[in-house]
Amino acid sequence: MPAAWTLRPATIDDSTWMAELRAVVMRPDLERLGRYDETRVRQRFLDGYRPEHTSVIEVDGVTAGLVALRPEARERWVEHFYLAPEHQGAGLGTAVLSQLLSDDGDPRPFRLNVLQGSPARRLYERHGFTLEREDEVDVWMVRRG
Repeated sequence: MPAAWTLRPATIDDSTWMAELRAVVMRPDLERLGRYDETRVRQRFLDGYRPEHTSVIEVDGVTAGLVALRPEARERWVEHFYLAPEHQGAGLGTAVLSQLLSDDGDPRPFRLNVLQGSPARRLYERHGFTLEREDEVDVWMVRRG
């Protein structure tokens, strides 16, 4: 059972630590795929950061990660779901994703992409995401309502 956690709206001031957390969390998978670039991993996040779609995950008042839900006309994209390593494996990801996907009456499907071979794929599959397409680096998944 995860510790007490909350979501708070992100601000523009959160972008630097978020980019750093992304680099830490994604490094093993990107290195395994031969795609890790110290600068690019952070810059890609900063270039696309939208605080209005992003939430900060806090555990007992301490920053534990982030998640973004970007709405589009026909779908909703789960993006930038990163937990600090010390908060992984204890059910927090499951709890956050369950809340994010809770039935709100919106018929639009959820979509996301995950790196090939990432352990996060199992989490998404447990929450009803299925393979939509893939290439040598990315796996795109969908969860229909």
